[in-house]
Amino acid sequence: MTVKPTTGGCLCGAVAYRIDGLLDPIIGCHCGQCRRTSGHYAASAEVSENDLTIADRENALIWYRSSEKAERGFCGHCGSNLFWRQTESGRVSVGAGSLNDTHDLQMNRHIFAQFKGDYYDIPEGAEVFPTDDTEPSI
Repeated sequence: MTVKPTTGGCLCGAVAYRIDGLLDPIIGCHCGQCRRTSGHYAASAEVSENDLTIADRENALIWYRSSEKAERGFCGHCGSNLFWRQTESGRVSVGAGSLNDTHDLQMNRHIFAQFKGDYYDIPEGAEVFPTDDTEPSI
């Protein structure tokens, strides 16, 4: 199977990326950290780190260590929330809104839904990944 390359980047263009592999379906994460960094819930698609090439044109990409287990990548110029990765997992979650084309990707589940904001609803019938009631620190 041939995989069509996927591209994306930040708002100001200082950080661009190319994905030469398969993207997983989009996941909506409703944890407090994702809501704070995105301004809503985070929608992202995971990819192998080996399939991701980042062009950081102005040394703008900043990795923020958000917990002992994970870090988040964003543009230091325009603030675009681009990446999330768990330490040493070999996978990177790419912000769905930063993709130039979603290639018919679908959101297939919601995680940490018990921490969602009270101003929106998760679509009826959506798969909601069960977790305990402990706020994650990922």
